[in-house]
This record gives sequence, structure tokens and C-alpha cells, in this order.
Amino acid sequence: MKIRCLLIDDEPPALKILARYINDIAALEIVGQCNNAIEAIEVLRQKKVDVIFLDIKMPRVIGTEFFRNLSHPPKVIFVTAYREYAVDGFELDAVDYLVKPVSFERFLKAVTKLNRILGSEVTTTSIEPVLPAEAFVYMKMDNGMNKIFVNEIKYIESCKDFVKIFLNDGKKLLVKQSISALENLLSEHKFLRVHRSYIISLDKVSGYSSLSIKLKDSEVPIGRLYKQVVMGRLNE
Repeated sequence: MKIRCLLIDDEPPALKILARYINDIAALEIVGQCNNAIEAIEVLRQKKVDVIFLDIKMPRVIGTEFFRNLSHPPKVIFVTAYREYAVDGFELDAVDYLVKPVSFERFLKAVTKLNRILGSEVTTTSIEPVLPAEAFVYMKMDNGMNKIFVNEIKYIESCKDFVKIFLNDGKKLLVKQSISALENLLSEHKFLRVHRSYIISLDKVSGYSSLSIKLKDSEVPIGRLYKQVVMGRLNE
């Protein structure tokens, strides 16, 4: 039997991404897509729902309050751009807390957690994985768009109007893009925003504490608003 999913988000592009991810997993099916919590109440009345993929900051009713007031709530996976709500999400016994933009890899980890709880099995379809050594992105530099292999990136640091890319061989590249743009660009790969000024490659992590993350011969701080999500991701 498939896991019945209800998607609630006031941003159509976010709903579209979630729907595409769910359609790539044979064990899941969508029973409803809603732009707000009020619409979702009707779906919950009419259909059986196993899990809600729920945005938090929405008009009229905040997602956490909506879920808190359900009399017989299904499982929930929060999907939001606001890291500061992570504590509230986990206090509601959420299966997981996904921060936008959500990569398919991160989404799949959340679904795997859900399956462990529900006792189902995840089967993906229509997925063509790219080997880490082959994956690359284009970044804007002085001489135009440059191809950078993802597995060569150790971490990224924001510096005012530019971003520094620190590579495995010790080289640094200066990129004319915002750190938020690079976070979105790398969302399909194993990278994590750990601070307003830093993104790290999870493959390069050699250790961490509650305050910082070690990446071989480097160390970057963990931002206060990012800590809950970062600790959850590193402990998976």
C-alpha cells in the first residue's frame, strides 16, 4: 500500500518541486495539494492521509499552529525557508524538517525516516544518479561562466558582493554570485548551509562540535539560527 501524501504550501513552485519528488518514489502518492491550511482541512475530512508535507510561514494560519490543533494528526514533514522554526517543528514530533531549497537527496532521506516509522519500503523510479566525480555546475567569474566540478569544492564563504569557493587543492575562486544563489545551485548535491556566510560539502566533513565544523585543514562556524538543522543533518 502506498503512503498517502498531502502537500500544503502557499508557493506554487514549492508544491511543484515536492510533487515531482513524490512522483519519483513508487511508495508515495499524492492525495491533495493545498495553498493554505484552510483548504487542507477539507482534504483531511474527505481522504485518508498518512503524511503532510507542510510549509510553516503561510497566510492566515501558521503551519505549526495548524498541525498542533489537529485532533488526529498524521505524520508531518515540515518544509520551509525559515530555519528559526526548527525547534517548534521538532517539538511537534515531526518526522523531519526540510529547509528550502530542498534537494532530492535530502527529500529522500526524510522519506526513508518516514518509512522506518510506518514500516514501508522506498522504491525510486525515473532517477538517473550522477556520479559525484562527474557532477559539475557553472559559476559566474570575471571571464564569464566557468565549469566547476562539485567534488572539488570543500566549502564556500560569502564576502560582501562576492563569494569565495575553497577547493580541495587549496585554491580559491572568486565568484560573482550571492551565497543564496549558490545554495540553490548546489541543492541537488551534498552541500549544507551552516551559517549565513558559509556552505559546506558534507563529503568533506572530518568532525564537528556544537560551534563549528572541521573540513580537513579548515574550520567554519555554525550559525545560531542554523544549529538545529545542521546538528540534525550531521547526526543522520
